[in-house]
Amino acid sequence: MKRQEAPQPLELVRQFVNTFDLERHTDSLETVELARAWLTNHGVIGELTIVDEPVRQRIVDFREALRSLARANSAPDDRVDQAALRALEDAIQDSGVHLGFHTDGRPDLVPEADTGIKGALGRYMAIVGLAAFDGSWRRLKICLAHDCQWAFYDHSKNRSGTWCQMSECGNRSKVRAYRARHAD
Repeated sequence: MKRQEAPQPLELVRQFVNTFDLERHTDSLETVELARAWLTNHGVIGELTIVDEPVRQRIVDFREALRSLARANSAPDDRVDQAALRALEDAIQDSGVHLGFHTDGRPDLVPEADTGIKGALGRYMAIVGLAAFDGSWRRLKICLAHDCQWAFYDHSKNRSGTWCQMSECGNRSKVRAYRARHAD
């Protein structure tokens, strides 16, 4: 099991992005039933929230947009595609994420829509926004191994992590590079 947990609440975003596991060929959001179950079990939506196929597709598109955004942290030369940016901006606009304050005066990003899918996506965007401000967002990365794409939190001191696990993806990458250099 890969263990690269992010600090809370950014860990919630990492878990969401990892609902698609390329290595195991599983997608926890593959069907309406699976998506509803995953989102409910993780406290993202209430049990009465309607999840139909268009909603499920929007959730998947949003997940992939977050993956694209995190991939830019892994490979700074990569650009986030326009469709991903639109999905993220739509989530912010639909949920009405705005600056709010706790009773002790601490600022917070909060979605106006506090229930349903709009509120759920807004909460994810609020987490990303706060992580961007505190610097932790740049550490949420996507493994650069083309056959992995796992979201991980880079705990390295110099923020240079490129693989979710050196012992797996890093080693495979190095072996491939070695073989390519020494091919006849």
